[in-house]
Amino acid sequence: MGVPKNMRAVRIVEHGGPEVLELAEVTVPTPQGGEVLVQVSAVALNNTDLWTREGAYGRPGDPSALSGWRGPIAFPRIQGADVAGRIVTVGAGVDRGLVGRRVVVDPAIYDGEGPDAHPVGLMGSERDGGYAEYVTAPVERVHDVTESPLTDDQLATLPTAYGTALGMIERGRLQEGETVLVSGASGGVGLALVQIARARGARVLAISSGSKLDAVREAGAHEVIDRAQDIAEQIRAVAPEGIAVALDVVAGDLLSGGLPLLREGGRWVIAGALGGHHVAFDVRRLYLHNAQVIGSAMHTPTHFDLLMDLARQAEIQPVIAAKFPLEQAAQAQRELARRHHVGKIVMNP
Repeated sequence: MGVPKNMRAVRIVEHGGPEVLELAEVTVPTPQGGEVLVQVSAVALNNTDLWTREGAYGRPGDPSALSGWRGPIAFPRIQGADVAGRIVTVGAGVDRGLVGRRVVVDPAIYDGEGPDAHPVGLMGSERDGGYAEYVTAPVERVHDVTESPLTDDQLATLPTAYGTALGMIERGRLQEGETVLVSGASGGVGLALVQIARARGARVLAISSGSKLDAVREAGAHEVIDRAQDIAEQIRAVAPEGIAVALDVVAGDLLSGGLPLLREGGRWVIAGALGGHHVAFDVRRLYLHNAQVIGSAMHTPTHFDLLMDLARQAEIQPVIAAKFPLEQAAQAQRELARRHHVGKIVMNP
C-alpha cells in the first residue's frame, strides 16, 4: 500500500488550554536523508504534552514566560513524543530493508552523537510528533521491536515515562538490595520506576493515595505510603535505617521534608516538580552526610538501548489506563490532567 498525500493530525496553534488542540488534514511529511517515515499505530500521552501546550516550562531568567521544553515553540506544532508503529518508507541513505519493521521512536533530540549525549529537545515540542497518522524520525532514533511480545499500545508508553524512569535509576546508581523511595507512583513515570526498581532487586517504597494504593502494590511496590497521611512518619516506620535513593517526580515539600530521611551517601533524583518548583531546604543535610540531589531529564542513548532490550524481552509490563481515538486528543489530555488514572493514556490514529 502506498503512502497517501495527506493525513490527519492534531496540532497546537498557540499556547493555552485543551481548546487549542486542532484536528487538521496536513501533508504527510517526506523523510529526508537519514530519516524514516513511521505509520503511527499508537501514541502515548505525557505530562510534557500538557506543559508544552500550556507553555509552562518558562525560560532562563524569566520563569513565567510561555515556552516549550527548551524554548519558544514554532507553531503550528504536532504534539506527541511517544510513538510505536511501522516504517513505511525511508529517505536517502537508509536501508530499504527496514520497511515493514515494527519500531519504537526515541523522541529525544540530543546535544551530540555519543552514547551518553544529553537530551536538549523533544519530538512533539522542538519537532513534530506523533499526534498524527505518520511521523518522520532519524533512522538512528528508531528501534526495531518487531519480535517483542508487547502490544503496540504498550510499546508506545515506553519512550518518555520508562525512558525517564530508567534515566533516573541509572543516574541515581540504584543497586540491588538498596531501599528506594518512589514518589508519584501511580503515574506513568512512577509506575515505571516501581517496575524497573523492583526488577533491579531494590526494596521499593512507593507514595500514592486512596484507590491507587492497591494498583501500585500490584505493580511491584514492597511498601505503599499514603500521601494523605504523614509521609515521613510512614517511611520511618517501614525503613528506620533510612532510604538509599529517592526517585522523585513531585519535589515541593516532599523534597524539603524528605532529605533528612536519606542514609549516609544517599541520592535524591528529581525529574519533575508536580508538588512545586521552588524548594527551600537545609544544605547541611547534603554536605554533612555526603548526600546528593541529582537532576535527571529523560534518558541518554545508552539508557534507551537498555530500555528497548527490556521491551524486546517483555521484562516490563506497561499498564494502559485508557485509550482514545486521535480526534479526541483534547478529551484525552483533560483525562490526563485529572490524574484519576493509574498507568498510561494512549491514542490510536
